[in-house]
Amino acid sequence: MLRFLRITRLAVIDTAEVEFGPGFNVLTGETGAGKSILVEAVGLLLGGRASGDLVRTGEESAAIEAIFQRGDRDIVIRREVTAQGRSRAFIDGALVTAGALRDMAGDFIELHGQHEHQTLLDPTTHLTALDAFGQLDEARAQAAAAYEAWRATHEQTNALRAASRDRATRQEFAAFQLAEIDRVAPQPGEDDELAAVRRVLSNAARIERLCNDSYAALYESDGAVLSGLAGVWKRLGELAAVDPAFEPYLASREAIKAQLEDLAIFLRRYLDTLDVSDARLQQVEERLASLERLKRKHGPSLTDVLTCQIALRKEVADLDASEERLEASQRELARLRSAFVDAAAALGRSRREIATAFAPALVELLAGLALERAQFDVRFNDAPIPESEWSALGTDRAEFYVSMNPGEELRPLARIVSGGELSRVMLALKTMTFRARQSPGADRTTRMPGLAAPGMIFDEVDAGIGGRVAEIVGRRLRSLGGAFQVLCITHLPQVAACADTHFLIEKAIEGGRTQTRVSRLGAEQRVDELARMLAGSTVTEAIRSSAREMLARGAADQAKGESKPKGESESQQGKGRKSSRGA
Repeated sequence: MLRFLRITRLAVIDTAEVEFGPGFNVLTGETGAGKSILVEAVGLLLGGRASGDLVRTGEESAAIEAIFQRGDRDIVIRREVTAQGRSRAFIDGALVTAGALRDMAGDFIELHGQHEHQTLLDPTTHLTALDAFGQLDEARAQAAAAYEAWRATHEQTNALRAASRDRATRQEFAAFQLAEIDRVAPQPGEDDELAAVRRVLSNAARIERLCNDSYAALYESDGAVLSGLAGVWKRLGELAAVDPAFEPYLASREAIKAQLEDLAIFLRRYLDTLDVSDARLQQVEERLASLERLKRKHGPSLTDVLTCQIALRKEVADLDASEERLEASQRELARLRSAFVDAAAALGRSRREIATAFAPALVELLAGLALERAQFDVRFNDAPIPESEWSALGTDRAEFYVSMNPGEELRPLARIVSGGELSRVMLALKTMTFRARQSPGADRTTRMPGLAAPGMIFDEVDAGIGGRVAEIVGRRLRSLGGAFQVLCITHLPQVAACADTHFLIEKAIEGGRTQTRVSRLGAEQRVDELARMLAGSTVTEAIRSSAREMLARGAADQAKGESKPKGESESQQGKGRKSSRGA
């Protein structure tokens, strides 16, 4: 249960602390006093979207803290919001994400905001209510998982089909490009090597002349270098005999002679191996031209051409195998489709079985909410729905049909109920699903939208009702509070009079600023507040007497143990299956 709530610097609330009690708690106050802010604060604790607009004007941040009691353990949840819209969340002092906050905080309390009953006008929500009542978490999760697997493979198969339609064209083009590169068969760095060869062949005459001149200068001319060196070494020997400083140069004469002789030999051999024919030059030019064409199409470098060759080879292989992949994907799609259909069918059978208990149980609760003549039915699709409309919810359509008056045929709920009737249907549904979730053996480890938590907050669930019906709804909420903690924001004195604990939310101007305060009311304060709710600004002693009478009646009913108003019996859920036509 929600034991304690502290709000600081949130909207018009500077500081507010509330210690909630077990059972049925009501919060009342003038319109605009700030009741919705308390609901919004709890919504933030449940992981709701944070906005800087929520921070009190002139403040840097707002904070909401709550203590939730689960068994003997207290769990502290805190949410901070800055004026810039950033937020942080903590559970027992540990920093967590807003998603983690939603996952965990939702196990403590469930928030039902204003106008939520309007969601019942959308038939797509009816399956969720039915599943929640029947505790079909596991079957629903299996169907959802099977659907997601089938849908993902369906998308993959469609992509392969689309690729297959273009496969022949793409395969022909890729094969053509690959063959073009393979014919040339380029080698890494080949273009640079051929460019060097072309430079040599283009300068063949000059190279030949320079080689011949250099060889002649070394060996064949009258003043040949190698011949002239003999005289140099003789004179160097005489110098060394006079001055030892020449000896190192004299010692290198054999090495110098050997290098010059090697150079002469290389010059002669180079000329012997040099192919300076026009045919060789043309061959090199043609090869370079072929490489350049490839580089223009797949380059700009020869490395890019070689990379493209590898990619094209892989693409051709992949295209060859794509038909096999499509066939395999189609086989897998058929298998997953069958698995989903089976899971959805099992879920559908469970839903139809649950509906036979759901309808009479709801009728019984509606009778206790002054809808004694209500009839109710859950109607499913008779013919299979189109595959295009399948979803994670399965292959069912379900819609609630009701009749509120004798002699009237059952019609879709969205078409016939009034606002007050719709609020009571929502309250009855929440009561049923809440009990189902908390019943012995219920699986509380898997939650899904619509399932109830160990505490509930109703924000004006009594909209559109009044008088005797309002008193009955108040008793219903008090009855619900006998098993779970219930917090209710209400404008109806009949509902407020049934509460175990009553809080007043007031707004005042202090120092030029609006302040909202929350106070727990004692016995006489409750009389004053109920009188205000009954009469408005003009409260007479007669009105106060009526307020006391309302409180006394509520206390007397509670003392007599009136925990189940007319029509309410939890045994209904345990009875054998009945016709879903209910009533």
